[in-house]
Amino acid sequence: MKPEHKRMSRMIGYTLTLGDADAWAGFATVSTARLTVKERAALAWAALRALDTPEQAEHVAEAVLSFADYPLPTFLNPMDDARCWASFASLTERKAYALAAYEALPLREQMAFRNHISEVEIAV
Repeated sequence: MKPEHKRMSRMIGYTLTLGDADAWAGFATVSTARLTVKERAALAWAALRALDTPEQAEHVAEAVLSFADYPLPTFLNPMDDARCWASFASLTERKAYALAAYEALPLREQMAFRNHISEVEIAV
């Protein structure tokens, strides 16, 4: 057995023992760091197949793929709040809100945003 698989075996044991949301979130973080996409996909497939009914699998998949809904009003730092929302939002949501926000900017701000994006692309 590969060392990283041994570590993941222990990690799933710890996670099952704790059994709370924080433990499972930690498991997701560690598995992202230690397993390949193919290995994580296989684990997800096996876990969904292990459920009793297709409806249970659908509910789990819906929970994972749920949308972030609309962004909430900002409290202190709009950029921190926006980044937090974006980390939960689907790609479709991020694209829709980004375009709508861009279109709502005054023309001068749109030009400044385009310049900023161009500078970021050049820096990368």
